[in-house]
Amino acid sequence: MTVTIIKQLVIACGGTFLLLVGGCQDSGDLRENSAQQGNVDTEILCGRLIDGLSDQPLTNHRVSIRSGRIVAVEDASLPSQVDNAADVVDLSDMTCLPGLINTHVHFDGNPEDSVDYSVYARRTSQQTLQLILDNARTTLLTGFTTVRHVGAWFPDAVYRARELITQGQAMGPRIHTAGPYLTIPGGGGDLTFPEIPTEQIPVESQQGIAASPEAFAERAEAAIQNGADFLKVIASGAVFSVGTEPGAPEMTQADIEAVVAVAKAHGKKVTAHVHSDQSGQDAILAGVDSLEHASLLSDSTIDLAAERGVALSMDVYNGTYTDTVGREQGYPEVFLQRNADTTEAQRKVFEKAYEKGVTLLYGTDAAVLPHHMGGWQFAIMVEHGMTPMDALQSATSVAADHMGLSHDVGAIAAGRIADLIAVKGNPLDNLDLLRDVPLVMQHGKIIKSESGLNH
Repeated sequence: MTVTIIKQLVIACGGTFLLLVGGCQDSGDLRENSAQQGNVDTEILCGRLIDGLSDQPLTNHRVSIRSGRIVAVEDASLPSQVDNAADVVDLSDMTCLPGLINTHVHFDGNPEDSVDYSVYARRTSQQTLQLILDNARTTLLTGFTTVRHVGAWFPDAVYRARELITQGQAMGPRIHTAGPYLTIPGGGGDLTFPEIPTEQIPVESQQGIAASPEAFAERAEAAIQNGADFLKVIASGAVFSVGTEPGAPEMTQADIEAVVAVAKAHGKKVTAHVHSDQSGQDAILAGVDSLEHASLLSDSTIDLAAERGVALSMDVYNGTYTDTVGREQGYPEVFLQRNADTTEAQRKVFEKAYEKGVTLLYGTDAAVLPHHMGGWQFAIMVEHGMTPMDALQSATSVAADHMGLSHDVGAIAAGRIADLIAVKGNPLDNLDLLRDVPLVMQHGKIIKSESGLNH
């Protein structure tokens, strides 16, 4: 094996700091270069290895990568069982982890959009696509190499972004998308707000709106035919609702059952946006696979989720962010109080669900939370009862299993895609290390490496 020292040139490209060789490239050029370098045989020497599967970290291990996939994970003190010379990346002073998975992202919006929703109608389709690509790039560089994109007002733009990333023409994580929100007219997933005149509502944003089980089945079928990887129903409204009870039920159990039937016929899963206890019960009984938020679930509904094997994706950090920013931006006091109430309630549900053995998925509701803050939730999950290793697995192997991707991602294990991150220090002792990940590898190629790292 030969040791390659990667000379580091950190420069600013479009507001984002990246490791580049030679000069400033656009995201397409960088991704094309990535695909070429991903075919280089590489040995990663990890001082500590959290593989996403084991309950204990490993020390002094070697990860052998060939053509972008992991072929072996071995004790580095022993001779390699893998033939073929390879370049060596020495991370012996760092902790290696699998590329992270976030199961609740929205790339077609930012937190500041909640101040004026009319911005969604004012953006052109190209501006929306660029916003999605910018947020995808930011997300990848924070260490999240796979995401579950849980619905969009502009699903066609998300499909296009996914295509560009898959083709190597743009830089971003692996995207599983629900396509459009499936929602009632005027419901939490309908782009109708006082700020947006009816005649200005984009047609694209209305793809998932229906008012009967039969119509929801048609919308669900269309979403799958258009490229959705799973489906998203709005079982209850948003916390920041205007003139309605926060989280009030919207879709009926029969509506959701119609969507679930279509999804199951295609081998797809369904996730439900839920705040109220009633909407949580309805969604679980209708057969969904996961609930988002789940802020106000009763003990009996948590028990039902455990009994039915329904996972929860809970954004237990971003209430803190919303409170801080909301006060700075002058959010109405009623919104701030609703945020405080539901944040505290959701954290209690999280604690109870964890105790009862409910599957918990790492999900941050980015764009309510900024996309560069994806790693800020780990510490608060531990603060509310979860072990550090379980928190990490919720964003690696557990999420991959739920998404049906465990053959490719979610662990540093032979056969999987070589998505890997590394941090200095031990994240099991300090999960805040994941707020700023200094090294990101995607499909066997290092795409981010902060100045000062030696490899």
